[in-house]
Amino acid sequence: MRWPGRQLARNTGAVITWRRLGEHDFALVREWLRQPHVARWWNHDTSMAGVIRDFAPAARGEEPSEDLLAYLDGAPVGLVQRCRLDDYPAYRDDLAAIAEVPKDAMTIDYLVGDPNRLGHGLGSRMIDSAIASIWSDVPVADTVVVPVPLGNISSWRALEKAGFERVAVGDLEPDNPIDGRAHALYRIDRPILAA
Repeated sequence: MRWPGRQLARNTGAVITWRRLGEHDFALVREWLRQPHVARWWNHDTSMAGVIRDFAPAARGEEPSEDLLAYLDGAPVGLVQRCRLDDYPAYRDDLAAIAEVPKDAMTIDYLVGDPNRLGHGLGSRMIDSAIASIWSDVPVADTVVVPVPLGNISSWRALEKAGFERVAVGDLEPDNPIDGRAHALYRIDRPILAA
């Protein structure tokens, strides 16, 4: 199943679409995780066994999170993970120690896989499209909260370009041990439609 992306005329006009990650996509995800720009922040086991261990449960629907491949004009360009924070109470509580986390809030994680696509606004466009998909697919979700290591400037700038606001800074366990604990917490709320 593909989730339609929002038409993004402010950039190239290209449409981002989504498809749930399947086991046949693991080799591509593994290749992306090995790219230096991804490996720096994801710090993931890139063995095929590690990719299968970490991505197969969601691909099979055994995990409440969703891993979605982003496509730009039909070509896979990135990955977005999305989940309800209430499905991961320990993680939700870690975030709630820094700032308010409303009931039914969601979070995302994301990566642009192809290094040739960096520096052209694709990250913020993917985030923008992923948020639009959350608003349409998950009617109870009114808020998306995303923590980002303070040192990951590209990531938090992409969030800001997609309309997120920094609401707090606090300590969280880093994905990569070389990073400090300081994280910025970003938030976006569902737009209120005029009556």
